[in-house]
Amino acid sequence: MAAEAGPLGAVACLCRVLLFLSQFYILSGGGSLNLEHSQPLAQSIRDPGPTRTFTVVPRAAESTDIPPYVMKCPSNGLCGRLPADCIECKTNSSCVYGKPAAFDCTVKPFVTCVDQDFRSQKNFVINMTCRFCWQLPETEYECSNSTACMTVSCPRQRYAANCTVRDHVHCLGNRTFPKMLYCNWTGGYKWSTALALRVSLPVITADPWTIRSGR
Repeated sequence: MAAEAGPLGAVACLCRVLLFLSQFYILSGGGSLNLEHSQPLAQSIRDPGPTRTFTVVPRAAESTDIPPYVMKCPSNGLCGRLPADCIECKTNSSCVYGKPAAFDCTVKPFVTCVDQDFRSQKNFVINMTCRFCWQLPETEYECSNSTACMTVSCPRQRYAANCTVRDHVHCLGNRTFPKMLYCNWTGGYKWSTALALRVSLPVITADPWTIRSGR
């Protein structure tokens, strides 16, 4: 019995040593490793760190403004009859002054027009007389008036006016231009009316007292 107890006792002692070593490993090595990983996590929970602020930059709003010239452009009308402000035409360098010429034109953005068959188109041709806007007849543009001309003089006075071509008229160059015009208004009367009054009414030079007393 003593011989059998010897090996069994040695095995039991070895088991206790292995159990002790495993517990020591867990407490010393594994435990410290778990503590090392758990401490930063616990610290991050306690201290979330500095708060970051983010500025939201709004996107630039897309431009949907309709140009003012669109108000003059009839929708789905004939391209050849659009006002001059609704189209852009290329210069025809071969045109002869005073002669009809063809010009290649394109409608401006936001403008829609059709051809003779009511098909939508962007590019078309118009015919007009080859001349600059300031060379147009007086009936095809409008000019500012001046009331600063207060006397009927001979020769007639002139004033600097700003003139603008009418919408339906096509011409070359700037559609607004300065021009020297005859002074047509004086003292609130048209020049022709003021001249007629001056010629027809007698000039009274007598003393008003003499007229009232009949002398």
